[in-house]
Amino acid sequence: MDYTRLGTTGLEVSRLCLGCMSFGTNKAERPWVLGEEDTRAIFRKAWDSGITFYDTANVYSAGTSEELTGRMLRDLAPREHYVLATKVFGRMRPGSNGQGLSRKAIFGEIDASLKRLGTDYVDLYQIHRFDPLTPIEETLEALNDVVKAGKARYIGASSMYAWQFMKMLEASRQHGWARFVSMQNHVNLLYREEEREMLPLCESEGIGVIPWSPLARGRLARPWGEETARSETDAFGRRLYAEVDAMGQSITGAVADIAKAKGVTMAQVALAWVLAKTPVTAPIVGVTKLAQLDDALGALSVKLTAEDIAALEAPYRPQPVMPF
Repeated sequence: MDYTRLGTTGLEVSRLCLGCMSFGTNKAERPWVLGEEDTRAIFRKAWDSGITFYDTANVYSAGTSEELTGRMLRDLAPREHYVLATKVFGRMRPGSNGQGLSRKAIFGEIDASLKRLGTDYVDLYQIHRFDPLTPIEETLEALNDVVKAGKARYIGASSMYAWQFMKMLEASRQHGWARFVSMQNHVNLLYREEEREMLPLCESEGIGVIPWSPLARGRLARPWGEETARSETDAFGRRLYAEVDAMGQSITGAVADIAKAKGVTMAQVALAWVLAKTPVTAPIVGVTKLAQLDDALGALSVKLTAEDIAALEAPYRPQPVMPF
């Protein structure tokens, strides 16, 4: 395993982050999520392979992803040996103040997440989306207080427009509040719109980038149009890639050609492309099978030439910015 620093912080993380959205007990939301017994082997292999960075969210599987993630990690290693990230924003209960980034929501949700995770702090506390209904100063001051209280070591952000992110960074600077150190955004060969503004902004500001869906929810790991149990029930994924059929077929074809030439899998080629993208720190890989984790680990050894990258990128055409 390779390791690096998260942005310009001193926090060391593995070059792969294990995404924990696939784990939990709420099959009504995601029929393909794995329970405790199926999950244990994945966590063990990830840890034994050197992955020290784990990402979940309060909203995943109605909180049971946090519960399972915390339990798995406590069984594997002392708390100080791994980097644990979670997120806040999505609806966790009906009624007023049950979602969003108000001071009330953040204070309530950090405590609830810590209880589910079974820890007294998270290493990285991320806003899952931008909240247009809450003043950014209210959100940022609340996050600063979470850090000052010792409940989070660092704060991060996730998908939003670059102008929104810059506005928040500048407000933090002006007030001397804790600053976002990471951006968790949507980056893969099928969706490269983040290259226009967000990735250059993160490079300029020293922000670590931890992309979600680096394999386009598995679409880059198999021939175009081939379905899986997850893709058949993944309404969000279908919406994300609804407009990329012709382009997607060309891109996955290029991935398949390079994979065949190198004697590796499609997933390894597609993930190697993300790993090579500046300023990516650690792609978030979600798996439901040990073979998928093997693929992700193998991607660290795949070296793409400039010609390979050009062939992979050539079919891409500008896409509408996907909703956050």
